[in-house]
Amino acid sequence: MMDAVPDLLPMLATHGTHVPPGDDWRHEVKWDGVRALTRIAAGTVTMTSRNANRITAAWPDLSTPPDVGDDTVVDGEIIALNERGVPDFRVLADRMHVRKTATVARLAARVPATYMVFDLLRLDGEDLCGLPLHERRRRLGELVLGRSGWQVPAEYDDGAMLLEATRAQGLEGIVSKRVDSTYRPGQRTPHWLKFPHRHRGSFVIGGWRPQTGTRDRLAALLVGEPTPDGLMYRGRVGSGIGPKQSRSLTELLAGLTTAASPFADEVPRVDAEGTTWVEPVVVVDIDTHGLGYERLRQPSYQGVRTDLTPEEL
Repeated sequence: MMDAVPDLLPMLATHGTHVPPGDDWRHEVKWDGVRALTRIAAGTVTMTSRNANRITAAWPDLSTPPDVGDDTVVDGEIIALNERGVPDFRVLADRMHVRKTATVARLAARVPATYMVFDLLRLDGEDLCGLPLHERRRRLGELVLGRSGWQVPAEYDDGAMLLEATRAQGLEGIVSKRVDSTYRPGQRTPHWLKFPHRHRGSFVIGGWRPQTGTRDRLAALLVGEPTPDGLMYRGRVGSGIGPKQSRSLTELLAGLTTAASPFADEVPRVDAEGTTWVEPVVVVDIDTHGLGYERLRQPSYQGVRTDLTPEEL
């Protein structure tokens, strides 16, 4: 099973309902990046994505193997920092699918990546998947990573504290792991629990899109954020809009149709096509994943704010 990294899939976490307390659990930052399993064999680094695609060529700045022995496999997240010093998936986006050597090198120099290694699956030919997490982490902490661009992130005893700290810092969330858990490749298990942060904000409706195959069944909203430069487009929201919400929103927006987009910036064609534009007077609450993005991430409609106007935002 461990002979070829592309045949391996990472162990996955289950959504948790509450952060578990006690000595049976350790807690880590949930990194906003690209999950990667990495094998070092014969002095060569091979990185694969969570769906087993080879991605080594995209990350030359992480391909210098640390001195950790031959036939070693680790699990981790590739991250890059934004201008606020916070891990940000957007910063990696330009690098993820580039394979031309010259372009990759240029991007690597401009957007350096770090590999946050949080688990050790194999060490110098020894399969460690059957060992408990605390032992795998102990051995991981003993590795000398040098200038490889790899780091071993900290783990914490107090998960509730870490959850609030990551929320305050605008990080993605936390992962809680049982200290006695074995590594189960490709499985989603309750022995690892994830707690991503959801943030709620108020936005202004600038348009709506119909359900595919219809012209009048509202399926998604196009929303924006009022700024000194006008209403700036922040994304399309379809999650959370069921039949009941669709009907009420259709009635609410029926008399507000306009001929042109109310957004001050350009709406991507994939979103603008088929959209009915409306006067930007209706405020809605949206839950989203992460803060500070030009586009809402995994947005979910929460309801209309009749107590707020765009001017108040």
